[in-house]
Amino acid sequence: MGWLERLFRKEPGGGEQPRRDELATAMSEAAAAVERGDHAAALAIWGPLAHAGIGRAQNNIGACFAEGLGVERDTALALRWLRLAAESGDPVGQRNLATLHFKGDGVEQSDAEALRLYRLAAEQGDAPAQDMLSWMLLEGGRTTDRAEALRWAQAAAEAGVGTSMTRLGMMHHDALGVERDAALAAQWWQRGMAAGDPDSEAMLGAATLLGQGVPQDAGRALALLLAAESKGSLLAAPFIKAARAAASPAEAGP
Repeated sequence: MGWLERLFRKEPGGGEQPRRDELATAMSEAAAAVERGDHAAALAIWGPLAHAGIGRAQNNIGACFAEGLGVERDTALALRWLRLAAESGDPVGQRNLATLHFKGDGVEQSDAEALRLYRLAAEQGDAPAQDMLSWMLLEGGRTTDRAEALRWAQAAAEAGVGTSMTRLGMMHHDALGVERDAALAAQWWQRGMAAGDPDSEAMLGAATLLGQGVPQDAGRALALLLAAESKGSLLAAPFIKAARAAASPAEAGP
């Protein structure tokens, strides 16, 4: 067991709280260490802060143990530090702890606990938590609340989360909790594509192929679908054959 593991197995001692300027400097130094790939140096900075009760430092340590960054992966220590971060009110800690409960990673799988923690983080403005909460409420297949799913997807989308933009497009296209609006769905997919989500690009391609909410254009549809597939979207494949057949020979290619 290395010295970092020994440090983090000690009970937090409620040490002296650093001044705000000291905390900002220390966290900046740790972030710089992470940037250069030196997680061990970052952990050495976060350690005293975490023991002093700083939630974000506790989260960062927990995340490192969860991912094996700078230390051996240890789900028990990850769970311990993420619980402390979540209890201290850190939204990233709440979100990361929710993910462990959602996956059943080092702890009993619990959608209910994952939802509770994602909601706590979402209410504090954590956009990835808002996105995941929206997904669980709409698409997770366990708990369904379309109105709340819509609200959190909108919050995450306005914060720039592309997957929530894609989800909003789906909701407006399929009338899930809202009236069907193909044009608005296409607008959300345009935004999602611009934000880098290939599923938005695939759905915009399908809409362009069918002329739903956007002008019908088989050549453009094919280009969008092929681009989305090349970026990893599994939603593009069902439409590519039809788009290739509808496109001109020059657009369809060999």
